[in-house]
Amino acid sequence: MSTEAPLIDVPERLDGERTVLLAPRAGTGPEMAIVIAQSLSHLRPWMPWAQDAPTAQSSELVVRRMQADFIACRDLCFHIHARRPDGSAGRLLGGTGLHRIDWAVRRFEIGYWIRPDAAGQGHVSETVRLLTALAFGQLGARRVEIRCDSRNLKSRAVAERCGFELEGILRRDALGVDGAPRDTCVYARIVC
Repeated sequence: MSTEAPLIDVPERLDGERTVLLAPRAGTGPEMAIVIAQSLSHLRPWMPWAQDAPTAQSSELVVRRMQADFIACRDLCFHIHARRPDGSAGRLLGGTGLHRIDWAVRRFEIGYWIRPDAAGQGHVSETVRLLTALAFGQLGARRVEIRCDSRNLKSRAVAERCGFELEGILRRDALGVDGAPRDTCVYARIVC
């Protein structure tokens, strides 16, 4: 079975009741750099890429790479936006996506982060539900995972709230941003 990404037209916009997910677009890097800089204290304990504030230029390079990966179906990143009353995408809230894709198995991993002032408002849970529906629907997933540091109780709560089952804890599976060994929780939903 081929591990190559299939020719699938993945929607570049997913709409929830309060949240809009948009595929990365060239030109959005400077705004993303601002949101990341404002979120560093919130992200730093969990995200190796969020240790220092990015520049507008470095963030634009990342966004363009994400856009290319999206088109090639190698990594399906989205930007999380608040939904305006008219349905348009409003304020940029964070990032998410379907990562570590295995097209042969049809396995995807959902990752997410959100700016601190938008946390606890249901945007991440809605985001996970939108991506789970995309994965099991149009993308034909057999398995969708959420992996997180065992100490990240907020991320674990999102997984549980969205119907993902804790399959296990991989002890000393990864290094934390401080270089210390960390345990990784593996949550999953599958198609039987």
